[in-house]
Amino acid sequence: MFQKVLVANRGEIAVQIIRSLHEMDIAAVSVYSTADEDSLFVKLADEAVCIGGPQPAESYLNMFNIISAANLTGCDAIHPGYGFLSENAEFARLCEESNLVFIGPDYRTIELMGNKSRARETMISANVPVIPGSNGMVRDLENAMVVADQIGYPVMLKAADGGGGKGIRRINTPADLKRAYLEAKREAQTSFGNSDLYIEKIIENAKHIEMQLIADQFGHYVFLPERDCSLQRNNQKVIEETPCATISHSEREGLGDIVVRAARAINYYNTGTIEFLMDQDHNFYFMEMNTRLQVEHTVTEEVTGIELIKEQVKIAQGLKLDFNQADVQILGHAIECRINAEDPSNGFMPSAGKIKKLFFPDGTMGVRIDSGITQDSMIPPFYDSMIAKFIVKMPTRVEATRKMRRVLDEFEIEGVTSNKKFLEALLVDKGFEQGLFSTKYIENVFLKEWLNYAK
Repeated sequence: MFQKVLVANRGEIAVQIIRSLHEMDIAAVSVYSTADEDSLFVKLADEAVCIGGPQPAESYLNMFNIISAANLTGCDAIHPGYGFLSENAEFARLCEESNLVFIGPDYRTIELMGNKSRARETMISANVPVIPGSNGMVRDLENAMVVADQIGYPVMLKAADGGGGKGIRRINTPADLKRAYLEAKREAQTSFGNSDLYIEKIIENAKHIEMQLIADQFGHYVFLPERDCSLQRNNQKVIEETPCATISHSEREGLGDIVVRAARAINYYNTGTIEFLMDQDHNFYFMEMNTRLQVEHTVTEEVTGIELIKEQVKIAQGLKLDFNQADVQILGHAIECRINAEDPSNGFMPSAGKIKKLFFPDGTMGVRIDSGITQDSMIPPFYDSMIAKFIVKMPTRVEATRKMRRVLDEFEIEGVTSNKKFLEALLVDKGFEQGLFSTKYIENVFLKEWLNYAK
């Protein structure tokens, strides 16, 4: 059993991992950059090691320094959280070679699913429905033109190792493809060290539906209720909820069967999420698999009562799941709002600075606030601008929405600009109330109307 675990992350997810470890009577070691020296997650850890400067490459992406810190402090394992090195197969392999347990899947699985084109081919072989597209990489612009013409415009040009909304171009016409191809290759090479591209058909007016799965190392697989993550801006999620308001029980069961089949095909273990596009006829198409914890894992925890971080740790320790599919129930409806330090009225410009005043309206049944900041904390310009995640769980979607509106109304922050008013407006929008929004709803409908009103 683990005695000490290093948390290779920062901010709110580092706080949540440390708290989970402490509740399991496991000591927690944090690593931090010089910009995070006074952060909450550093104070909560049993030990803390500075691993470099403020830029991610100097610290949270510095594999050597992180593994050295783990060895120096006598850790048994490393939890990567999400982002940074959480889906880096090389890091997971180095952990294994250093006799450190990587709390996640096997590095070979991470490598397989991290390459989006190879992941697609793997899913096809497992009889998982995928979005029509190229068979593997496009060789050059001429090949890309042929593929796009065959499947029909609009298409999406994607980097093989892309993720988090990066390395993606929407292509509406052959002229668009000619203009974007070389630029996309350069961006992919710069961002991921791999310039390979592939093409997928764009499913218009689609929902972004994802399903969490959890599996131990003994072949036991369980899927958890789907999350609707369709409310996005520039491919970045804004509000997530579970269950999806427009998916039936039978559709949920069918999607769960697909998810388990996909996971079995790659001998997956630990937690993971498979993301789908759902078209207007409720057909599901595989997009990608995230071989890590998701930012929005919170809503799944709230409606199932399963603490995913603790389950990750137990699976990494070689323990069997102590629940099965029949034990999973949907206990209400949960919604998460991402509170970011940004200015929506100014192109969502990030807002770094010192927090001079902060009030989180917690302390009410059904309200959970995950954050890594306190009053007087600094929001540095080097990392993600997330301030907190507000999560509300109530018996129904209507009640959860109503409570979230009240929570946002009471929330106060000074010193940085936040997206509070943007979220408040979104929660009273008719499209949100009806649950019929697609992945482009914010950009194509809501944002245009809201910006006119905000002015």
